[in-house]
Amino acid sequence: MSRIRSGDDATILHADLDAFYASVEQRDQPELRGRPVIVGGGVVLAASYEAKARGVRTAMGGRMARNLCPDAVVVPPRMHAYSEASKAVFAVFDDTTPLVEGISIDEAFLDVSGLRRVSGTPTEIAVDLRRRVLADVGLAITVGVARTKFLAKVASGVAKPDGLLVVPPDRELAFLHPLPVERLWGVGAVTAEKLHRRGIATVADVAQLTEEQLVALLGRGSGRHLHALAHNRDPRPVEVGRRRRSIGSQRALGRRPRTAAELDAVLVALVDRVTRRLRAADRVGRTVVLRLRFADFTRATRSHTLPQPTADTAVVLGALRAVLADATPLIEAQGITLLGISIANLDDARAVQLCLPFDGHGRALDIALDHVRDRFGSDSVTRAVLLGRDLGPSVPLLPD
Repeated sequence: MSRIRSGDDATILHADLDAFYASVEQRDQPELRGRPVIVGGGVVLAASYEAKARGVRTAMGGRMARNLCPDAVVVPPRMHAYSEASKAVFAVFDDTTPLVEGISIDEAFLDVSGLRRVSGTPTEIAVDLRRRVLADVGLAITVGVARTKFLAKVASGVAKPDGLLVVPPDRELAFLHPLPVERLWGVGAVTAEKLHRRGIATVADVAQLTEEQLVALLGRGSGRHLHALAHNRDPRPVEVGRRRRSIGSQRALGRRPRTAAELDAVLVALVDRVTRRLRAADRVGRTVVLRLRFADFTRATRSHTLPQPTADTAVVLGALRAVLADATPLIEAQGITLLGISIANLDDARAVQLCLPFDGHGRALDIALDHVRDRFGSDSVTRAVLLGRDLGPSVPLLPD
């Protein structure tokens, strides 16, 4: 892994595809262009900007989305098409600069420092990048250009859709401070509400507070984080070849009540996916994390640290079932709309195997199932509890 630091120029690009899944559908089906498009029926996986303008949002229940936008065209997800489009876009990124840090399948940071003589100014590079993605892949992409990763991402968010925004170093705070606090990384609905109750509405309002005041209001981690961002302090370099620090998956559930058996089936499917990805990447993890979103849009996170790193499906599932059981009173009281899991504190599996014993039976079973799925497809074999159940789409991800 290499780490590259930019200088004092605005040389970091944040490139983000616009309404990615829906845009691929509109690209491949010309009759959908200019029309509101919703990807996913039971739960909205993505919405075109025409649908977003009517209030449709990702993870919204399908019924609510159709009530807001009754003339929307609802299409089933095509994950293979999205994966292929992502690969084509990243090929353009890699041809632009060797310094690319993928964030998800539809966005990345690019460091273009040192390319002025070869490719032009960062602005010219960004213009050419947008042109090439549209010409080669047929998709619109928004690019923010700034001196820091944080500000480049904020710039792309402000420029959406299908835009380009450059933040000169001498205009950083003038651009950042008038923006609403929700533009700061880490400010979700709960944090925003806390800030609003104190009359804090803009980034400038956050910047006027001391770090101690923010820590008292939001806690040590969040307070220090937001204080730094409000002053555009972000020393993180673009990291090339960075391996994931965690691997996870999630499932939006809509707003109808879910039984314990239904939640357990969702959990089994998520663990199956994630542990398979761990084994494919030859990695193991020690901390399991459960993420919940409730009907009032609040969130909760619960975690448990295992005695030793593992990629064993049964071990991870057992730990997460215990965590989910502890969260049951909260789920019953608030209603659950999203269930997600991740495995963190990752390590290289081969290195760990040299010093720790593994459950040979469980590992052998997992590997045998992986071989069958690799040869005959992901749906060729499944666990009994999942038979006949709609597991939702398997979302494409960046390779580990």
